[in-house]
Order: sequence, then structure tokens, then C-alpha cells
Amino acid sequence: MKNKTALALIIFFVSSSLHLYCQQSFTLKKDIYVAKDEVQDNILTFGGEVLVEGKVKESVIAFGGKITIAGEVGDLVLGFGTIIILKSTAVIKGDVASLGGSLEKEPGCRVDGDTIYFKTSEDVRDFLDEGLKGILSISLFPLFLVFKLISFTIWLILGIIMALLFPRQISSSSNHIRKSFLPVFAIGFVAIIIFVGLAVFSALLCLILIGIPLLLALIFLAIIIQIFARVTVFYFFGESLMAAFGKSKPSAIAATLIGLVLFSLITFIPVLGLIISFFLSVIGWGATLKTKFGTKEAGNIQKSVI
Repeated sequence: MKNKTALALIIFFVSSSLHLYCQQSFTLKKDIYVAKDEVQDNILTFGGEVLVEGKVKESVIAFGGKITIAGEVGDLVLGFGTIIILKSTAVIKGDVASLGGSLEKEPGCRVDGDTIYFKTSEDVRDFLDEGLKGILSISLFPLFLVFKLISFTIWLILGIIMALLFPRQISSSSNHIRKSFLPVFAIGFVAIIIFVGLAVFSALLCLILIGIPLLLALIFLAIIIQIFARVTVFYFFGESLMAAFGKSKPSAIAATLIGLVLFSLITFIPVLGLIISFFLSVIGWGATLKTKFGTKEAGNIQKSVI
């Protein structure tokens, strides 16, 4: 079906989310212990302690708290403000990423992928004090920084969730940016113009109550598209940067994480950052709509041309 209504897109996206979510197996607790000879698929904790002596097939993710790995992790170890300790017997077959916490690697531990380590917030403050003096006024800079940190945290959580649930779809959507940039940009630009026009029209109809349901549906649809589009751009940036350093097939979470950091640094620039953010949103919207939320493979482009 070439012409899908907004309702059909919403139903498709939500049903796909539920279907893929049911296929994932997560252990979500505050404190988690994986004993020897025990196997878990994924681990996610908020402010708790994780001790892995057995095996985790995919990822270990923590917000705050502490991660101690003495066993095996099949993909990613990620800590946000977390103490990460890799024992001498630890085997990480993917990447290790620490943002705003600490990372301790005992001799003998093995990390097959990349190690991404952003030290404590003191480093960030030093960078801001030295590199950004005079860019923003002293009175407005704290509010601007708080807003950026909140935004970064929200997108970090959304990016991890999307990368876990939709790695193939995000990769497919990102590939279209690289292989057909101009059509992607054109579709995104036209889509945003149409959406703004419909939003204004719906807002005017709200004066007679008819436009309220339409306006709410448009807002809901825009949020869904924006989340998928933004994570697609994160993945595109992260994958491109890691490929430049010889990492040809990074994990979806690692690529998304690196892309998020790079995107945040770029959009931190006053005024110019807003322009770049809009430009990247156009690209993300175009890739999302052109691939129907990543369900259309990049290889189909050449087939259709032939």
C-alpha cells in the first residue's frame, strides 16, 4: 500500500514495538546478581549494583550505581554515572562505555570492542570554563546547560531503548541517508512543510472544536517520527565515525551512543547549533518516511531503479 494514513502508521509502529519488545528478554531490577553457570539475555538497572559472574548474552546497562563484571558479556557494557569494574576474569565481546562515572580494568580482562570513557563531570566543567567563555552570558548559561543536560539524558534513554528494540530498522534507515541523500532530504523537507501546514490548519479548527482530535493525532505522530528520526541520525553519525577509525560493524547501541555525543556537541553551538539541528531533523524525517520506519531495505533502491 503506497498511500498510508497517519492512523495506519501509528498502528504499525506501536504494534511493531510491542511485537519486538515481547521478543526481548530483560532483567530489570535495582540489584542484580548473575551467578556462575547462570545465563541472562539483557540487564538494565537504575541506581543499583550489578554483579555478573556468569554470562549475559547481550547488554548490561546501568544508570548510576555499580557494575562489576567477572564473567562474560556478549555485547555492550554501558554505565551512565556508574562505577564500572572489570575483573581479571571478565570477557566483554563488544564495547565498554562509561559516561560521567569511573572505569577500572584489572589486568587480564578482555574487551574485544571499543572502550569509550568520558571521565567525571569535572572534565566537562573544565572544558566549558576554558572553551566556551564569552559565548553565552553568565546569567543564561546555567539554564542553558541544565536544559542541555536534561535533553541529553532523555535522548540517551530513548536512544538506548530504540537501539535495543529496533537495531535492524534504524540501520536500514541510516543506510538510506548515505545511499540516497538528496531524495531523503527532499522528502524530509516537504514532509515538515506539510506537517506545519496541517498543524496550523488544525489549530485554527480548534476554535470550533473539530480540529482538537486532528491536532492531537498530528502531535502524537510527530513525536513518533521525531524519536525514530533523531535516533537514526545518531546511528548515522556514530557508525560513520567508528567506520573512519576502522570499526566496520559497531553495535547499534555503541553507534547510537557515539552519535548522540557528537550530535550534542555540534548542537551546543549557539544559533548555528539550532540551524544544524533543523537540517539534521529534515534528514532524519526523510529517512524515516522514505524507509517506512526502517522497514524498507536500502538494497531495494537499486532494484526499483533497475
